[in-house]
Amino acid sequence: MRTLLEMSGVSVSFDGFRAINNLSFQIAEPELRAIIGPNGAGKTTFMDIITGKTRPDSGRVLWGEKSVSLLKMSESQIARAGVGRKFQKPTVFEAQTVRENLALALKNRRGPFDVLLYRKTRRGAARIKEIAEEIGLAAELPRIAGELSHGQKQWLEIGMLLAQDPRLLLVDEPAAGMTPAEREHTTDLLRRAARTRAVVVVEHDMEFVRRLNCKVTVLCEGAVLAEGSLDHVTSNQDVIDVYLGR
Repeated sequence: MRTLLEMSGVSVSFDGFRAINNLSFQIAEPELRAIIGPNGAGKTTFMDIITGKTRPDSGRVLWGEKSVSLLKMSESQIARAGVGRKFQKPTVFEAQTVRENLALALKNRRGPFDVLLYRKTRRGAARIKEIAEEIGLAAELPRIAGELSHGQKQWLEIGMLLAQDPRLLLVDEPAAGMTPAEREHTTDLLRRAARTRAVVVVEHDMEFVRRLNCKVTVLCEGAVLAEGSLDHVTSNQDVIDVYLGR
């Protein structure tokens, strides 16, 4: 496994508040990683920096085999380089079918004319079917996305990201609002996705994190407090103090 993303000495302040404090983090390809931490630990800012939404005051964020700096790239360039992000609230095209949502997301040329002239290619159709099977929505392809359950919309959005073939997938609190069965399916989906790419899951739900069965990074006050298996980090006294209140 080779390192895909490496952050070192990253700091960022907002109005004098240090949201990220000399943070160092790395993830390999493929790898599944869970990020946990109390509210205000810097989890969202951490993802904002990787995707180019927030520029750090200092530090380095290096990407891929050639160690290119993500800090020199725009949000759209970072997305094209292979970083996909799923926010907490699903954002799918509610009025379109599941199939149309996946077709729109497929890694096609994206100029204005390319979209107008988009033809249903055999390869595209096969890829849509493959993704739909992977996310568990093969039977729902003709359905209008707005009719799906909350959990199914989450899977569709993950599918739309997978359609873009990212090398790194950032997923924010996927278990929120899901039924136990949906959460189980989501765990399986993320674990499968992480066989071929890097997947970072930010999550509050410890039971969900336990089911992911992966390395865990604990953030606190914008820095890494502990790293290792869930049992290892939850037996760390500093982590216990942070989670149970000092």
